[in-house]
Amino acid sequence: MIDFFNDYANLCFEKFGDRVKHWITFNNPWSIAVEGYEVGQHAPGLKLKGIGAYRAAHNIIKAHATAWHTYDRLWRSRQKGMVGISITSEWGEPVDITSQKDIEAAERYIQFNLGWFANPIFNGDYPQVMKDCIGRKSSLEGLSSSRLPAFTPLEKHFIKGTSDFFGLGHFTTRYITHKNYHYSKGPSYHTDRDLVELVDPQWPDPGSEWLYAVPWGFRRILNFIKSRYGNPRIYVTENGVSEKWQCTELCDKWRIQYMNNYVNEILKDPLINHMEMVTEIVVPTVCTLCILLSAILLMFLLRRQ
Repeated sequence: MIDFFNDYANLCFEKFGDRVKHWITFNNPWSIAVEGYEVGQHAPGLKLKGIGAYRAAHNIIKAHATAWHTYDRLWRSRQKGMVGISITSEWGEPVDITSQKDIEAAERYIQFNLGWFANPIFNGDYPQVMKDCIGRKSSLEGLSSSRLPAFTPLEKHFIKGTSDFFGLGHFTTRYITHKNYHYSKGPSYHTDRDLVELVDPQWPDPGSEWLYAVPWGFRRILNFIKSRYGNPRIYVTENGVSEKWQCTELCDKWRIQYMNNYVNEILKDPLINHMEMVTEIVVPTVCTLCILLSAILLMFLLRRQ
């Protein structure tokens, strides 16, 4: 499948690369892996609990890296484009910020979502907490090796750095608390995490059972990406909300409020980002205007003479 995907990606680069300059190899790989191979809600509808999602994700990551290298080797110098991946993840906040167990559970929540794909691509391997949790439970289940596949040293080197930007899909947030799941319940991606997801009943409810408006979580996940993955260029590729009210005309007041609140979280840039904006935008613009005004003044003086 990795080779098939690479052939397809290469064909796309060849046919459309003169016009397309931003490529996303996979959108929301978490959904492909978990909903396609763990719980069976999406195609291909398999329920290989505790195994299928990890194997699918392993191949997705290697397929992504292979396509990135193909573009880098064959097309980048001619087409001047960028290739990345878009990872969808919610933010996890500890229920009790004074509880070390809850803090660690929230970290696991993020790593089993965002870090699962981002860490190999940006840092070279799966998050250590994933390897520890799944490896420990695999051992208790009597398995000789972890249910989480391992990258070889050569694969780690091949995968690391294979994204020209960080694509992010983000919609909502969960409160997270620690909970031990006994291995006797059987292998499962969800029980491997040893946590429970909760919502605040005060959060605005847009009607979708999984989506609550929590704007502050957006900023926290953006800061997490900035600090953990070397301050990459971030493209928010997915964000939005459902509308629960039934009406015959356009009823977007709730959606407008949601988008306004979430975009405002992006705009709360630290001073350094404002300085980058000044350096990259304001200074060149002012210089250009000065040159233009000087040219106009010179033309005026020459005409008077």
